[in-house]
Amino acid sequence: MIRVLIADDQPLVRRGLALILGPDPEFEVVGEAEDGARAVALAHGLRPDVVVMDIRMPVMDGVKATEELARTLPETRVLALSTFDMDEYVVAALRAGAYGFLPKDISPEELIAAVRIVHTGEAAVAPRLLSRLLSAYVRTPAQPRPWTSGTPLELTPLELTPRELEIWRLMATGLGNAEIAAELDISVSTVKNHITGVFGKLGVRDRAQAVIAAYESGLVAAGSGSG
Repeated sequence: MIRVLIADDQPLVRRGLALILGPDPEFEVVGEAEDGARAVALAHGLRPDVVVMDIRMPVMDGVKATEELARTLPETRVLALSTFDMDEYVVAALRAGAYGFLPKDISPEELIAAVRIVHTGEAAVAPRLLSRLLSAYVRTPAQPRPWTSGTPLELTPLELTPRELEIWRLMATGLGNAEIAAELDISVSTVKNHITGVFGKLGVRDRAQAVIAAYESGLVAAGSGSG
């Protein structure tokens, strides 16, 4: 069973999310929080597997709450929610450690699927939506530089193999694994193996952080994403 904590400052939204997840025997909604500070406190007490976190809340916003949970409860994974699909706070939440993002107008089926994905440790962000977000809100530096996050990066992009660099670039332009495989005429399993290598060398946890790193390192420039 996947234990879920819901954090949103609107009681109606919290209740709606709980009514979507609660009846499914795969999930247990263990608590609800009205702000980020309360979400952090409840997470420490309840130890949920996933926190469904609104990123715009009073007292402590979802970005700060995500950063705190990533630092103190890394086994608890955050799925960020926003009223808008194009929101600069989403990029901040992903950078802070959120495993995925959904706009609030998603279907119940999409919410359930995203919670499942995040629980497995994968990133729940549509590749093209992620590229659109980063193209809008992440600025490529004038001088390309090694990317740094919560985990210090010692490697520069040049220390990846040419194939890893190309796959990293294609990820950043919004292509999924199958599309990358078709573009390079290789198998999807080979793409996945290379992506694992990219993650390890960059010191990133998932696809979302790898794509952010591509923009911040200068590998791709704002506006180069597809769709």
